[in-house]
Amino acid sequence: MRKPLTVRQLLLLAFLIAGLLPAMLVSFLSFYQARSALKSEIMHDMQTLSTTVANNVERMMFERLQNVHSWSQLAVMQELRIGDVDKQLATFLQASQQSYGKIYNAIEVVNTDGVIIASSHAPSIGQKADALRPWFNAKISSQTLSVAQLEHQVLVISQDIIAPETGQVIGRLRAKFNWQIMQDLLNRAEQNATAVALLDEQHQRLATTPNWDEINPQHGMHATSQLSSEFVPAWQVQIEKLHSVAVAPVHRLGYVFLALLLTTLILAIFLVAPIAQAITQPLSQLTHYVRQFAQGKSSSPPKTGPPEVRELGVAFEKLLQDLEKSQSNLTRAAKLAVVGEMAAAMSHEVRTPLGILRSSADVLQREPQLSKEGHEVLGFIISETERLNKLVSTLIDAARPRLPVFAELNLTELVSRTIALLKTQAQAKNISIKFSQRQKILAYADSDQITQVLMNLLMNAIQILPQGGQVEISLDSQADKIVLSVADNGPGISSHNQSQIFEPFFTQRSGGVGLGLAVVRQIVQAHGGEISYQPSQANGAEFIVTLPHFVDNSSF
Repeated sequence: MRKPLTVRQLLLLAFLIAGLLPAMLVSFLSFYQARSALKSEIMHDMQTLSTTVANNVERMMFERLQNVHSWSQLAVMQELRIGDVDKQLATFLQASQQSYGKIYNAIEVVNTDGVIIASSHAPSIGQKADALRPWFNAKISSQTLSVAQLEHQVLVISQDIIAPETGQVIGRLRAKFNWQIMQDLLNRAEQNATAVALLDEQHQRLATTPNWDEINPQHGMHATSQLSSEFVPAWQVQIEKLHSVAVAPVHRLGYVFLALLLTTLILAIFLVAPIAQAITQPLSQLTHYVRQFAQGKSSSPPKTGPPEVRELGVAFEKLLQDLEKSQSNLTRAAKLAVVGEMAAAMSHEVRTPLGILRSSADVLQREPQLSKEGHEVLGFIISETERLNKLVSTLIDAARPRLPVFAELNLTELVSRTIALLKTQAQAKNISIKFSQRQKILAYADSDQITQVLMNLLMNAIQILPQGGQVEISLDSQADKIVLSVADNGPGISSHNQSQIFEPFFTQRSGGVGLGLAVVRQIVQAHGGEISYQPSQANGAEFIVTLPHFVDNSSF
């Protein structure tokens, strides 16, 4: 018979056979993800750059339009009405041009005959104004501004000067915007192997960086942003970047991954033997520990070796602790299975005759010749059939709980309404129910099911309390959860029974079925919450329900 391989031999063989392929696969996937992330980041940077440039262009155009509009409204422009323009207007135009530096080549005022009567450029005064080819119009405060076709790197923006008294046009203000400013704006955005262009609505170039004709034909990576302003047409800013330069970091990353892969493989080959030894020795100790446990001898898991092996020993110890919990859960599941079978049988076999008995009793009660004792007996029949019907309903709820239908719920109002519903039962035993919360607390829950939780908790308290008892309800909204507490000053629950209070069929009340708290826990857990028990401050019982503010429907 062939001798089986040892763990050390298997590790070496497995690495030689299968180690290379997973390592290559992981490296490839890592490189692919990193490359995708880098490309995405590059595209994001390019899109951000194009958006920034587009915003700057839009701001530049708006400021120029706003300048012309504001100047045309000034009182100094009304000198055109008297036909005798002094130096004040020319001085104003010259000062305005100088204050904006190189932004404007000239600012001039033209009369209705097309003659320049005032200008920041004195030699042009008295000359005939150049004819302009209209391009587009823009509106500011219901005033229309005209923008002429771009010629010789000059963009002329003009607006009529209107006499306020008559509303007649008395002249026109024209500002010659230096388009080189827009060119400089694009040049400042130019980066390594990156070109920028401003295109009009016909995709014709209005301004480009010097390297545009070199980079654009190579069809590398590009990003486009459209100006969103209402003052200019649908201009676009387009960014082009050489593909070889854009993906250069990706190529360097690939070389790094390849070198890392080769280094890892070489080191792993030399380290596999001591690693195998470090693994096999603690495994032998763990095997000895398991055998000792199987024989009923006390022992402890290995304390040496890799953390995974030590954690395996600790996990085995925890497995024994969890075994008892699992047995408890199996017992609970078995009980619920019994409840399910009982519910299925009783819902058909019991409710039908109960309905017949109830209906028959109702008919007999209407008999005029029925004796007093007969009425009393029929009353017993009706009350007992109703009690049995409630028992069947409780069994069905425990066996086949309905999934909650989540909606926004005012818990403060729900608690107050539930207390009002149980007011009669509480007053019958002179029991006071205190609830001082008045602030609205909202939850995302099923109104009917949360009402059922409150009804069960309050009914349990009312039924277990003696005459004159007290029930105190508190409701609090914390950062990550909502806490609902129902406490009483009754006899409480003994310590040896506290672990069973949420188990099906466990009850301390005579005549109780023991399914109420089991149903309550099912509902709370279906809402993503928890319910717990602790003795109250008055040495009674206190049930604490915690619910999350929001519940993910997809988990149910």
